[in-house]
Amino acid sequence: MPTEFSLREAMPGDIPTVMRLVRALADYEQLVHEVVATEADYHQLLFGPERLGFATLVEIDGAAVGGVLWYFTLSSFTGKRKLFVEDVFVDPDHRGSGLGLAMFRHLARRAVAEDCWGMEWRVLNWNAPSIRFYQQIGAKPVTDWTMQQLRGDALTTLASGDTHG
Repeated sequence: MPTEFSLREAMPGDIPTVMRLVRALADYEQLVHEVVATEADYHQLLFGPERLGFATLVEIDGAAVGGVLWYFTLSSFTGKRKLFVEDVFVDPDHRGSGLGLAMFRHLARRAVAEDCWGMEWRVLNWNAPSIRFYQQIGAKPVTDWTMQQLRGDALTTLASGDTHG
């Protein structure tokens, strides 16, 4: 664990840093071609009138070396909120130093303080280092559900009523 690091909630002036971390995660996940968000998009999501998400940064010597984007969702069966971790990233030079654990511990504390039912996130099947880390902190894979996604032309087609479903 680094001797000195700090966790703090992102502020509007941190949007370029948040974008840098998201692009670095996308590069690691081989999905950089999907990053189309702008600074204006992030400002609206994180600081707009209808705030939809949060960003937490981890810093060493005042420089962001990692961060996490997260938001609240709900559990209809429990009638409580869940804390959903959308993206988590630590610069490669700082992996294995406890910063990921610090971010997840920070979010777990927030989930407990907000009376959340739990925390959830996704991980790519090939990301063995992250999966091992998640197992070490006590996370369990959800295997009885298959994630579904609707986007692009399929989303537009469904919205326009042109499907035969």
